[in-house]
Amino acid sequence: MNVSTSAPRLPSVIFDLDGTLVDSEPNYYEAGRRTLAQYGITGFSWEEHTQFIGIGTRETLETLRARYALDAPVDELLAVKNGHYLELVRTSTTVFPEMRAFAELLRSAGHPIAVASGSSRPAIEAALSATGLDALLPLYVSAEDIGRGKPEPDVFLAAARLLGTDPADCVVIEDAGPGVEAARRAGMRCVAVPYDEHAAGGGSAYDHAGLIFRGGQREFDARAAYAWVTSGS
Repeated sequence: MNVSTSAPRLPSVIFDLDGTLVDSEPNYYEAGRRTLAQYGITGFSWEEHTQFIGIGTRETLETLRARYALDAPVDELLAVKNGHYLELVRTSTTVFPEMRAFAELLRSAGHPIAVASGSSRPAIEAALSATGLDALLPLYVSAEDIGRGKPEPDVFLAAARLLGTDPADCVVIEDAGPGVEAARRAGMRCVAVPYDEHAAGGGSAYDHAGLIFRGGQREFDARAAYAWVTSGS
């Protein structure tokens, strides 16, 4: 009797976008600075911006609206910030080279891959298109479509559904603590590549990552990451 067997399914890989695939944080900082200035708030610093790395745009603006007692509705602030960001992203977004190599390696090996981001759909589309990553990563999910941003797991679980994959068979690639925590809550393995290396010390959310490159993008190695993803560790 012939017994048919099928090869085990390759792990699916879900990429965060901002700070992981592309260096978009300077653009988000500038878009936020311009937005606050438009409402009379000056002096928004890079240090203040770093408090929101890994947090969705809507959640960030909700906090800033309360902090600065702004009268404008969050939806208005979101539209203004997205407008500023889209102006910037189309001309000044760069891909982290080793991360592009990692995505290419996964794609060529047949792994299902997608992007899950706290940014708006227009912002995701603009970043992927401006960098040519849309050809590698045509599937993406925005937290704004789901409801709750990171550290809630919703956006990663939605990406797993989009890929037709069980969460336990997914690996998340993240740069920020809230994203690492979201991966943990989703029941997914995680590779952490901290955007802010100083935030990745012991006792942080990064401790939940299965693999961490504590030196961030300067330390990240596509083949080492791929070996870990496929090892099932």
